[in-house]
Amino acid sequence: MGILALHSKKVRNDLVGIAYYGMYALQHRGQEGAGYTICDSITNREVRIKTVKNVGLVSDVFLVDDFQKYDGNILIAHTRYGSKNTMSIRNCQPIGGESAMGYISLVHNGDLSNKEELKKELLNNGSLFQTSIDTEIILKFLSLYGKYGYKDAVLKTIEKLKGCFVLAMIINDKLIGVRDPEGLRPLCLGKIVEDDMYVLASESCALDAIGAEFIRDIEAGEMIVIDDNGVESIKYKSSTKKASSFEYIYFGRPDSVIDGISVYDFRHKTGRYLYEQNPIEADIVIGVPDSGVAAGIGYAEASGIPYSAALLKNKYVGRTFIAPIQELRERAVKVKLNPIKKLIKGKRVVVIDDSIVRGTTSKKLIDILFEAGAKEVHFRSASPVVIEESYFGVNIDPNNKLMGSYMSIEEIRKVIGATTLDYLSLKNLKKILNGGDDFYMGCFKEDREE
Repeated sequence: MGILALHSKKVRNDLVGIAYYGMYALQHRGQEGAGYTICDSITNREVRIKTVKNVGLVSDVFLVDDFQKYDGNILIAHTRYGSKNTMSIRNCQPIGGESAMGYISLVHNGDLSNKEELKKELLNNGSLFQTSIDTEIILKFLSLYGKYGYKDAVLKTIEKLKGCFVLAMIINDKLIGVRDPEGLRPLCLGKIVEDDMYVLASESCALDAIGAEFIRDIEAGEMIVIDDNGVESIKYKSSTKKASSFEYIYFGRPDSVIDGISVYDFRHKTGRYLYEQNPIEADIVIGVPDSGVAAGIGYAEASGIPYSAALLKNKYVGRTFIAPIQELRERAVKVKLNPIKKLIKGKRVVVIDDSIVRGTTSKKLIDILFEAGAKEVHFRSASPVVIEESYFGVNIDPNNKLMGSYMSIEEIRKVIGATTLDYLSLKNLKKILNGGDDFYMGCFKEDREE
């Protein structure tokens, strides 16, 4: 999921237009729904809050006619993927309502591991639920603790949360951002200097898109409050940082820098290491667009094998890994990727993708390359073997075990139909991440474990 938030010291009529470009830069983080809440916390009038949301892409929800339609000084916005729930406007974000401390509007990126326990507690206290998303649980606790004031309400709420979460919320005239103690999902702070406007965003690429200067990453275990007085930082818990390496492997856009690490540089290094750990002879290297391209270039540079842009991506098809239904994922692969047969026919091909999770994309892709005339297809994964869903916060069915958890690499190779198959070793992933101590690695199989 992608989050963007804006805070201006004056009421403006262009916040929706500004947010559109920032959210467009975050579209890769979710294509099932989008929405925004704009708030005027300055002008004394009755209608101060406007929320617009729907299923679909950013361009389906942020309408050009609305770019200068709503006045406000604070805005929060969100892009959504399924995360095990059905697609509906009800489950789109932001969500909000009145509380003892005033109006709250909230967006959330993550997945609560104790959601069932928290929901049961709220139900036993008489709460009613209108959605199936974690965000509503968080909103109800914020409302429950509203009598303590906004700071304590937020602190008491996040103390109850387990799992990964990044929050952005409007509470009256405050814009508040929160990152969980492990820093599993990213959040950064920027500023459009000429407009004296602060920005919160899931990735730095969104700051670039709206002309904001990067200030810093929000730390794990940090809450920040933005109002007309500036930015206040509250370190609510000591960091036990175990950030998700999947932000670099898959989720992040190549032009983003997350916690000081360039996503492009990370992926480029995975390609170099993939060649060095298992050199082979081939005629061309193909990086699967978009998240496999940098790794493909790195592999080509390390091996001396020419890089070829022989796979074209239909940019109007969403990311297949986070499509909510298996049948849709399978259909999406062939629509999404189309080979240039002239560049592939008769060639020994090394193809590099960011990861193999379900194997859906990999098998279909290999079929596409052989159908295009490839002589051999050597498949390389720019991540280690994925064995479990812990802390992904993405749409992985717990009843459908990941193939890496019960199959050997050779068994996976046979299933997906590759000539050879190799994964980035866990050892090399840790090298790229400066030892890996600050990153969660529990979702990967140990090296040489079969």
